[in-house]
Amino acid sequence: MSASPAWPPSLWAAATPPGPTWSALPGPLSTDVAVIGAGFTGLSTALHLARQGAQVTVIEAAEPGWGASGRNNGQVIPTLTRPEPEQIVARHGAAGERFVGLIRDCAANLFDLIRAEGIDAEAEQTGWVQPVHTPGRMAIAERRVRQWSAVGAPVELLSAQAVRERTGSSAWHGGWWNPTGGHVNPLALTRGLAMAAQRAGAQIHVRTPVRSLRRTQDGWLLGTDAGEVRARAVVLATGSYTGEFAPGLAPAVAREVVPVLSWQMATAPVPEAARRVVIPGRHAVSDTHGDLYFMRYDARHRLITGGALVNPRNGAQRLRARIGARLQGLFPALGDVRFDHVWNGYIGMTDDYLPRVHRIGPDGYAWVGCNGRAVGLSVALGRELARAVQGAPDQDLALPFTEPRPLALHGLARRTAPFMLLLYRYRDQREIRA
Repeated sequence: MSASPAWPPSLWAAATPPGPTWSALPGPLSTDVAVIGAGFTGLSTALHLARQGAQVTVIEAAEPGWGASGRNNGQVIPTLTRPEPEQIVARHGAAGERFVGLIRDCAANLFDLIRAEGIDAEAEQTGWVQPVHTPGRMAIAERRVRQWSAVGAPVELLSAQAVRERTGSSAWHGGWWNPTGGHVNPLALTRGLAMAAQRAGAQIHVRTPVRSLRRTQDGWLLGTDAGEVRARAVVLATGSYTGEFAPGLAPAVAREVVPVLSWQMATAPVPEAARRVVIPGRHAVSDTHGDLYFMRYDARHRLITGGALVNPRNGAQRLRARIGARLQGLFPALGDVRFDHVWNGYIGMTDDYLPRVHRIGPDGYAWVGCNGRAVGLSVALGRELARAVQGAPDQDLALPFTEPRPLALHGLARRTAPFMLLLYRYRDQREIRA
């Protein structure tokens, strides 16, 4: 099934064995729990519910992993992009404390889940490094190490020499790292979660966009082209694609997140001699640039990296030159850099870089706003949403519930968001004193 936009094929689509053939919704049905969206969150929710014996049906507009869950870089990072533990707790209180714990443990729990379910996701729990790109930004690393250490995360401050040893580059001035992080093939993980959920008893229907969602006296009613789905509870797990197939599905939720185009790229396989120098420990790496520098190896020894553009015209061709020069500058041992795959997709950004978790009605839940931290966080939130659906009290949930706050000028924000990259680049070139 296609939808607008028609995404270019990814490395993951080329390298990942096809999953089972799931069928479209055959007609009207009733279920205890309906999950809308077969990405990380929806499938994690379904898996955890089915494990508990719940009757759960996943309804996906395209195929598992069609959207962000199958198109991202695959880094598993146990932090948020910008907000740190003290800010999260200040915003959400006790729920924020529990949410910080969920973030802290999300990478470790994801790799444990992959092992427990036997998912072949090319998973490597080799740690995540965040180098800093100016001396003054070491204050950021120091603050993050202090705050995450205070809540029990196994983080460590790194000197410039330590970052050089871990990355093979002298471009950075230090940083910090968390050994619980790493990377996966995200499409393989998505398909693996779908198969695990199905084995546990969940029903999965694909190529069936949910056009409408409303609460009735008896529960929830989902409108599809194949007929109505009735459910006691619903989990909306469509992320930044909430408005792509059906703009009226959940407009308040869709309009509080801005879908931003993110480009991913895969080099040709890196020779062994260069791999002994360039990120020899195969860590996931993403630094402090606003115009982010990020990279990690895949199972075929390709460097998976990417970039951002203000104007997407001829984006693949322009990024090949720009990011190729970037990698050569960071890692001279690579020599000439050739990219075999360039693709893109949306990430969901919020104006404060915090995820939004909502109770959209009785027994109805949603969340949006991964802000570039989808992999570990999404799967962890699926587990918590499953607990909420099963009646766990709020004080036991690591879910900082808020009311949706749609952006007043969402359409304008969506059109102008790429121009924020100019501001990020301006800031990246200047030193800070934090």
